[in-house]
Amino acid sequence: MSCFKECICPKTSCPRHGKCCECVVNHKETDSLPYCLFVDNNGDKSMENLYKKLKVRFEPNAKFDNKV
Repeated sequence: MSCFKECICPKTSCPRHGKCCECVVNHKETDSLPYCLFVDNNGDKSMENLYKKLKVRFEPNAKFDNKV
């Protein structure tokens, strides 16, 4: 299995750019998501923001509670 892919991340100076496996591991360790996996790439790639985005997407009338 190759972990080198065409990368859509705009951060081309990153040493993990195009090295998907390394990138995903790094983001997992920092509790964030890589650009290519984030629901809405608006800058905040934290897991908390991901939960907020998913909750809004799948439960439009629900309010986000920080106690996830």
